[in-house]
Amino acid sequence: MKDRIFESKENYLETILVLYNRNGEVRSVDIATEMEFSKPSVSVAMKNLREDGCINMDKNGYITLTDKGREIAERVYERHLLFTSWLISMGVNEDVAAEDACRIEHCISAESFEAIKKFVKKYQNAE
Repeated sequence: MKDRIFESKENYLETILVLYNRNGEVRSVDIATEMEFSKPSVSVAMKNLREDGCINMDKNGYITLTDKGREIAERVYERHLLFTSWLISMGVNEDVAAEDACRIEHCISAESFEAIKKFVKKYQNAE
């Protein structure tokens, strides 16, 4: 169960990062729409992320990542982008690649990710 909670936390933080980069601001309603979750579910998650020190929320409901939250979000997003592009380059359908990348990005060790990243960059440079 703990792994599912951590995966959910990573997904929320990654979504906040993506939405902020896309729109310049993020509110709970934006997260609910993007993730197709209910507003009450997102509200509970935002409370937990605030308590964990991963986000700040201002009086108008705008959400920003703390340094801790940004570090987690950027790590997960980097993994997502790499795995998605890698799978697509091997002929996997774009939607399937994105879904699979989302699963892989949460369970792989830092050591394995760095090795794969090195391999992918070497392969891309060889082409």
